[in-house]
Amino acid sequence: MGLTIAQKIIKAHLVSGQMQVGEEIALRIDQTLTQDATGTMAYLEFETMGIDRVRTEKSVAYIDHNTLQSGFENADDHRYIQSVAKKHGIYFSRPGNGICHQVHLERFGVPGKTLIGSDSHTPTGGGIGMLAFGAGGLDVAVAMGGGAYYITMPKMIRVNLTGRLRPFVTAKDVSLEILRILSVKGGVGSIIEWGGEGVKTLSVPERATITNMGTELGATTSIFPSDETTRAFLAAEGREADYVPIAPDADAVYDRVIDIDLSALEPLIACPHMPDNVVKVSSLKGTKVDQVCIGSCTNSSLQDMLKVAALLKGRTIKDSVSLSISPGSKQVLSMLAECGALADMLAAGARVLECACGPCIGMGFSPNSGGVSLRTFNRNFEGRSGTKDAKVYLVSPECAVAAALTGEITDPRLLGEMPAIVMPEAFKIDDSAVIPPAAPEEAQALSVLRGPNIKEFPKAKPQTDCLSAAVALKVGDDITTDHIMPAGAKILPYRSNIPYLSKFCFAVCDESFAERALALGESVIVGGVNYGQGSSREHAALVPLYLGVRAVIAKSFARIHAANLINAGILPLTFKDPKDYDRLCRDSRISIEGVFEGMETGEMTLVDDKGERITLTCSFTERQKDILKAGGLLAYTKG
Repeated sequence: MGLTIAQKIIKAHLVSGQMQVGEEIALRIDQTLTQDATGTMAYLEFETMGIDRVRTEKSVAYIDHNTLQSGFENADDHRYIQSVAKKHGIYFSRPGNGICHQVHLERFGVPGKTLIGSDSHTPTGGGIGMLAFGAGGLDVAVAMGGGAYYITMPKMIRVNLTGRLRPFVTAKDVSLEILRILSVKGGVGSIIEWGGEGVKTLSVPERATITNMGTELGATTSIFPSDETTRAFLAAEGREADYVPIAPDADAVYDRVIDIDLSALEPLIACPHMPDNVVKVSSLKGTKVDQVCIGSCTNSSLQDMLKVAALLKGRTIKDSVSLSISPGSKQVLSMLAECGALADMLAAGARVLECACGPCIGMGFSPNSGGVSLRTFNRNFEGRSGTKDAKVYLVSPECAVAAALTGEITDPRLLGEMPAIVMPEAFKIDDSAVIPPAAPEEAQALSVLRGPNIKEFPKAKPQTDCLSAAVALKVGDDITTDHIMPAGAKILPYRSNIPYLSKFCFAVCDESFAERALALGESVIVGGVNYGQGSSREHAALVPLYLGVRAVIAKSFARIHAANLINAGILPLTFKDPKDYDRLCRDSRISIEGVFEGMETGEMTLVDDKGERITLTCSFTERQKDILKAGGLLAYTKG
């Protein structure tokens, strides 16, 4: 039996375990990336391990999230990351150089290599045939130290593409179509592999848009073949030597095959407040729009930006609309400036923002109260934009331009003929904003610079055989890491200060949670389906740990968050009968005895304050059991 693309890369990087679905496997990691919202914590963890220098082929620290410097906190974090990178063998991408996933695709990604990053959209690298995973900072720290990355061997889903996209129908629409088919939970436990004749019609930036959005499916990762299109992209970046062809075997077997005819698609839109709430753009014709944002790691490539500029050229945006454009990298911005496209954007009335994540993570450009914002981003969770009552829709760049010009949701096909876009044969290469690490002999004399906002991360307690605590919070289905630990300009600067950050934990669900949890000392959280979806931010586990949370009991968990809970020493447990969720409420006192035995059998019994018994289930590998017993991954790794 032949192998899929993902299986080939897994086989080549397998350290331990069997390639059987559901079994734990350990992978050798070639590259890592971090961004500044998660990087400070990851590097504090790396330092704690006592390893002098990273042991990966390449590790890169990006500054792209916390670039709004309204106080000393972000600047101090950037200085810390730069100094630790210089000392420990990590490349440092300076603020303004661009969004980590866009820059990594351009300058560092290599087909056939493995990559993990402390950002959930790291699977963007699958656009050039990398096996790229989003992970918690602790997992990244371990990989930088030469440790393996552990996952459950996933199923394989093939999406078979035929036909060709019509004008004004885009890779973003392909992403929204697969979300419509599978939902935000449909990719859990699977790798999405894209194939078929239609793949040949998609550029690398288009493929990267699709693998980027695969994160919203809950998928382990997404990947495209590495072919002549990949070679041409790498050649344009001056990196043709990195090209490696990768394709599935003709007799590769998939657990599921989904067929999508590209020529049958039309412009789609994800409605508030979930990426899989997808309808046709034409069905919302006439909906008033207040704000339009173009950019993010999903749609900020040169190809996307040239289309936007061509559609805006000679036109003016509607008086009632505010339009922001965020190029994905310094490379993209420079080339837009040199070819005149940037001037066309400015003349149309766009506000050009820094090459950073910006509005996508609520870092500025929040909508007006109750406003409608169309964004080319990957997430539209409630409140993520920085405006709690805003209505955020996800669209393609073409659809975004149509709304900016008309002031309402408009099918972009009504704009007329799509202008022809000619991509350059070679991109502008300027890596001056990437600072290489010091040589090993020089690094020993270097100091790491820490500001007063950088605090130690919380220490987990070793798991005990008996857990007795109160339910500090009960939440519903599809709770995201934005619910647990919000982003935004007011909160992100404190990502390296867990005690202060804890004040905002679950504030969008219950403003009294943090104070109540601290007062309880030890507590548990009860959740619904798909608990912890969204960003890979490990703060959504570390902050509850600091507040005394010992276990989360839910109907089901998102993959990365469940791993982060285990890494933090917090028990992720599920209801054997989902109906038992209704039997627990906030402030209930619960006890679980025989935790260690339950880890072995896969079942534990919860007894509530009325004496009623509820069966909980769990599925931990031997390694995960040891991590929990040790008090988290860091203690396990050190000891």
